[in-house]
Amino acid sequence: MADFVKVGKTSDIPAGSGKTVDLKGKPVAVFNVEGTFCAISDTCVHRGGPLGEGELEGKIVTCPWHGWRYDVTTGVNEMNPEVSVQKFQVKVDGEELLVAE
Repeated sequence: MADFVKVGKTSDIPAGSGKTVDLKGKPVAVFNVEGTFCAISDTCVHRGGPLGEGELEGKIVTCPWHGWRYDVTTGVNEMNPEVSVQKFQVKVDGEELLVAE
């Protein structure tokens, strides 16, 4: 069973946006897709861009550095499905956001 770590509150991430959080020293990007919270690695596989700072359109985040696009619900790159970033489980407990290590 996964260990979940509190990374913030649901109110910290409005619908249609994302935020980088610290998961025990590891940067993780958490997104609010129409009330559903998703988490992926914050580091783009192309050149290490911060995905949590990217623009979210629906369930697709665009890396702010070079435009690589990822599905935040799966971590899969939009242009090349063989490329992906790590996906993390997310739980909401009341107002608290918890991400699995």
